[in-house]
Order: sequence, then structure tokens, then C-alpha cells
Amino acid sequence: MSSTNSRSGALPSDPGYSPGAVGITVFAGVLMVLSGSLQAIQGIVALFNDTFYVVGEEYTFQFDVTSWGWIHLIMGVVVALAGVGLFQGAVWARTVAVIVASLSIIANFMWMPYYPFWSLTVIVFDVFVIWAATMHGRDITE
Repeated sequence: MSSTNSRSGALPSDPGYSPGAVGITVFAGVLMVLSGSLQAIQGIVALFNDTFYVVGEEYTFQFDVTSWGWIHLIMGVVVALAGVGLFQGAVWARTVAVIVASLSIIANFMWMPYYPFWSLTVIVFDVFVIWAATMHGRDITE
């Protein structure tokens, strides 16, 4: 098939376009919505039951569990909304996704003594989101 315009529904003939990259970006958006929602739930649990999380070792970044609850609730909502924005493929959404994922990495690193396994999981998700948004985010608009 010869190269056609984008109105016909065919893929553009641009060699830089990758359907796999679009899938990666959509998956990154889904990860952001999922991890943001779970992070918000984690914050709600910390707000309503501050004895649920137990600190094992003394840690430099030690806050009250209620403070962490508010941080995770707000951060989770922002991460989930940025994930929804990432589906649009707009530059502002990708920029916000990278910034919010970076802040989420920092918050989860400091949350590590309270819930280490989940903190490491979210950090891995956020690294993947940053990679997908910076490398392949523009392909979703094509």
C-alpha cells in the first residue's frame, strides 16, 4: 500500500512511528493510573489507621504516619491524573508525567521503612513511566 494521509486511518509512513511505542506509552499511562490510585489508598489507610504501618529501623526521613498519609493521598491523586493526561500524548501531559513520577520516586524512597516492598515496586513503575514518556510519548499523537 502506498503512503496515505492520516485521515484514511492508515498508519503514517513516518519511519520514526512505532505502534509498539504507542503501546508502551499507553501501558505507562495505565501504570500511572494504577499506582497513583493504590498510592492514594495507601495514604487513606495511613490517615484512618496510623498504627497499620510499623517502622522497623530508625530512618533519617522519619515523619508522622498521618503526614505520610496526606503526602501519599495527594501524590496518588496527582499521579493518577497525570496518567490519564498521558493518554492524550500532549507535551504538557508527558512533562507533568515525568515530573510527577520523579516526585513519586522521591516520596516512595522516603516511605521505604514503612512499606519497603511496595515502595520499591512503585519506584520501578515510575522509572518505566519516565522512560516511556521521554522516549516514546510523542508517538501516541500520530
